[in-house]
Amino acid sequence: MDFQAGILQDGSPMESLEKQLICPICLEMFSKPVVILPCQHNLCRKCANDVFQAANPYWQSRGSLISGGRFRCPSCRHEVLLDRHGVYGLQRNLLVENIIDIYKQECSRPLKKGEHPMCKEHEDERINIYCVTCEVPTCSMCKVFGAHKDCEVAPLQTVFQGQKTELNNCISMLVAGNDRIQTIISQLEDSRQSTEENGEAAKRELCARFDALAALLEEKKAELLQRISQEQADKTAFIQSLICQYKEQLEKSSRLVETAIQAAEETGGAAFLMNAKQLIKTIVEASKGGRLDKIEQGYESMDAFSVSLEHLTEAVHALDFDPAEEDEEYFDGEEEEVEENAAPERTVMASL
Repeated sequence: MDFQAGILQDGSPMESLEKQLICPICLEMFSKPVVILPCQHNLCRKCANDVFQAANPYWQSRGSLISGGRFRCPSCRHEVLLDRHGVYGLQRNLLVENIIDIYKQECSRPLKKGEHPMCKEHEDERINIYCVTCEVPTCSMCKVFGAHKDCEVAPLQTVFQGQKTELNNCISMLVAGNDRIQTIISQLEDSRQSTEENGEAAKRELCARFDALAALLEEKKAELLQRISQEQADKTAFIQSLICQYKEQLEKSSRLVETAIQAAEETGGAAFLMNAKQLIKTIVEASKGGRLDKIEQGYESMDAFSVSLEHLTEAVHALDFDPAEEDEEYFDGEEEEVEENAAPERTVMASL
């Protein structure tokens, strides 16, 4: 993208237009062909195919009997159902493609005379060198007679290329970080679903076993169901809070990527250098911070709530989940040892 960020004012129509032409997957301007999803969001067809293939890894190997597949829109998470043609069955958005062509034509026009940044101290002098000592672009008159006469200077183009390369590297770093965050969000969403499914499975198993003991177990069944539900709610609430935190970080990082991309496409060296240093510093600081929590492996498991209902005739009223503080448990003459630092194994047992 060629975007005159240093020439156009903030909030200009061209700047607003560019933000609408960014693909949420590759974070670059849409590349043709552009497809429109049922939820009315747009994607590069190549990016849409990448997302579809990731969600349906075996789609290409299913032969002629395939019935299509599905994936979620990266912008609104709406589920997109596809037929056997895959993403090639999606409608192209010719309007967006035409807007992209017009936008590129407008942005490729050369700068008008007088639009080059001028020195504030010497109004008739163009900014054409870079003061290495003060780290600011300046003009030749400032070097000869002005505030930078004792400073070290360098050609503007040399510093421009160096800092632009550095900014491009920072952009790549941000994009890679966003990909990792998106992966973590997907994993957290899968973990949340697994936790809910495992919780429901544990409750079904508990109900099935308690039904065999009918009236004697009804009161205890309600109590244990409540504990499983609480564990399920606590875990899903924690995972959901992580998802919200990661989404918030992703949104902030994405906005920073958009700003950085606009600056990286600046063709005027002086205009670019006006804001490049601070922008790079902001990106580096953003990349160092924001370390969020993750869930441990197996966190979503609800296997600890399995139930054993053997030998319960006389011990019905003594049933409970194994307490965490007990080191040893004797069951049916057999000794079971529980390590003090281990997580509680919430298995219902009878003390006969």
